[in-house]
Amino acid sequence: MRTPAAQRITRTGILLALMLFAVVPLLSMFTTALAAPGSSPQGLSWPADPHWHNFVDAWSTANFLPLFRSSALIVLGVVPATVAMSTAAGYALAQLRVPGGKAIYAVLIVGLTLPVEALITPLYYNIKSVGLLGTRLAIILPLIGLLMPFGVFWMRAHFLGAERALTEAAKIDGAGTWQTFRRIHLPLAVPALSALSVLFFLATWNQYLLPLVLVDDPTKRTVAGGLGAFQGQYGTDTVLLCAGSLLIILPSLVIFLVFQRNFVKALLQGAVK
Repeated sequence: MRTPAAQRITRTGILLALMLFAVVPLLSMFTTALAAPGSSPQGLSWPADPHWHNFVDAWSTANFLPLFRSSALIVLGVVPATVAMSTAAGYALAQLRVPGGKAIYAVLIVGLTLPVEALITPLYYNIKSVGLLGTRLAIILPLIGLLMPFGVFWMRAHFLGAERALTEAAKIDGAGTWQTFRRIHLPLAVPALSALSVLFFLATWNQYLLPLVLVDDPTKRTVAGGLGAFQGQYGTDTVLLCAGSLLIILPSLVIFLVFQRNFVKALLQGAVK
């Protein structure tokens, strides 16, 4: 059936409005980043003399190189481990008869409702008691725990939508639980795994509160902590702040563009059988 013209126009208008809502702030940041250093441009206007060196100045002012290296190490410590454990737990809760599985899942769902701000004080004293305060492990270990509930929820939903006939056929062919998971369900979960990895990357890369509280050395924090370098005693360098923010956003945009096809595919899984 053809969609009426009025509905198509309405949908297109809504999509354009949402697109402008997301793109206009980025464009405003970009034009501001090209303004004259020390100025305070207003609104969305292309500068007459773009200052491209502002990005270089922002990179050197915030000392982004060690921050990018530190963020990469934290991401490598958080994302693979969390995705692996979330996948295994999600498969167990969805496909296997785990004793107390419903209770475990309920506890994980409760974990989704807890704000990080409410946990930061006990986390500080727990990390201090085990002697990890001031290290990158003080960021990696809490992030793994904080991201696990959503990861299990995401992967459980995927495995619940998997065809039971595939598992039954594997059992008839003599495959065990591990072989069924590794050879059948895991390859089919690639879109869901890619999407989850992107979400975990964004959550880890943009993490600000945990590194600020748990790590004293600025070079061991994430790149988001580098934005404080543009905050002076008497004001903020808006131009360099926008340039530095765009440098921080750039890896996230690249990662999303690379995996956007799998991301969309994972979101649409289950919509059509």
